[in-house]
Amino acid sequence: MKSTGIVRKVDELGRIVLPIELRRNLDIHEKDALEIFIDNDKIILKKYQPADIFNGSMDDLIDYKGKKISKETIIELARIAGLTVS
Repeated sequence: MKSTGIVRKVDELGRIVLPIELRRNLDIHEKDALEIFIDNDKIILKKYQPADIFNGSMDDLIDYKGKKISKETIIELARIAGLTVS
């Protein structure tokens, strides 16, 4: 893990501010979603990338009822259901 040397305090609502330099370097913009992970005593923030809910793929995603599903998964599910896919 690489230290940035930047220290921020948590405010009374539990918020911190990510410095503009970090946001620029990581291509994080206002209203972007961040995923939060815990690794032992570490909090890890990662820019959220939508992925297929079944296999984690990020390619050829289709939005279905608010969920992301790849075309590959749709074809596989169709085959499992006994449907012919051309």
